Amino acid sequence: MKAFLGMGLLGSGFVRAMLQKGEPVQVWNRTSARAKLLEVYGAKAFDDAAEAVRAADFIHLTLKDDASVDDVLEAASAGFKHNVIIIDHTTTSAKGAIQRTSYWKSKGVIYLHAPVFMGPQNALESTGFMLVSGDQSVICTVESALSKMTGKLLNFGAEEGKAAALKLSGNLFLQCLTAGLSDALALGKVQGVKAEELLLLLNNWNPGAIAPARLKKITEGKFNEPSWELNMARKDAGLMLGAAKDAGVNLALIPAIAAVMDEWISRGHGTDDWTVIAKNSL
Repeated sequence: MKAFLGMGLLGSGFVRAMLQKGEPVQVWNRTSARAKLLEVYGAKAFDDAAEAVRAADFIHLTLKDDASVDDVLEAASAGFKHNVIIIDHTTTSAKGAIQRTSYWKSKGVIYLHAPVFMGPQNALESTGFMLVSGDQSVICTVESALSKMTGKLLNFGAEEGKAAALKLSGNLFLQCLTAGLSDALALGKVQGVKAEELLLLLNNWNPGAIAPARLKKITEGKFNEPSWELNMARKDAGLMLGAAKDAGVNLALIPAIAAVMDEWISRGHGTDDWTVIAKNSL
């Protein structure tokens, strides 16, 4: 028996996928009406978290943050079955994941943090990526079940909290990507570039595909072998800023990036590869 706590868009998708596979699922949500919506698909909804997890061998969570996970698990703990396994898909801090693993272990309960890079449709279709780290014997026990929930299960080893840290790093990249697209759209607009024209460029050029290679270049640290000198990258940033200023448009990322470039140029790295601006992060 599985229980699922947190019937937001992601949790609801996971539950519907489980039900489609013939797995019985007991569900709970702070706003009970959202849990009851899943009954039409075959879920059994409860108003009380402790009742929802009673008799469950596995408890899955998709909640808001560290505080909500702690509160809900404490409230539900009265219904925990002996040897229950908690699998938390919430995006939380690494510190919180480590503390919860230790806390519940002290109470004889297994807690595993397994954050995801999945939207609601991915959850429903069992596609996307799920991350895990920590006790490998625990992961081995649940690996088969978790693999059925996602397109790919990525195991990052025995270090507690590593999956949580990687999830946050990944989300940071996504947020910067969106802010970068916003800047590109804004700059394009003031220069007569239509959104569909930018999309045509990206569909053909696909700069996202070079992200792994760019990260590899940064980690190799061969900044004295430039493919794009920092001085030239800064010149282009100046053109972007100038065009935006002339049109009275504020860009989100480029001013901060230009400031970092200026700092590294002042330190004598103008002829290095522009990725030298990431050197201090290594």
